[in-house]
Amino acid sequence: MLTLYYGRLWKLLRERHMLKEDLRKAAGLTFTAISKLGKNEPVHLTIVLKICTALDCDITDILEIKREEKNI
Repeated sequence: MLTLYYGRLWKLLRERHMLKEDLRKAAGLTFTAISKLGKNEPVHLTIVLKICTALDCDITDILEIKREEKNI
């Protein structure tokens, strides 16, 4: 199973002295989208692209994908 992690996004925001609210406004995101990101829940690719555009960064700068092994 693949899982998305947005830890890189939060690190980038800290480096730029930005709050989640600043990101929400800059990228034109909803409160729901910010909430999902905070919980590492999947979001639509258009949301990720809006974030990359607003922060002038690459997708790999804000998220990572990890494969989790199943215990059988």
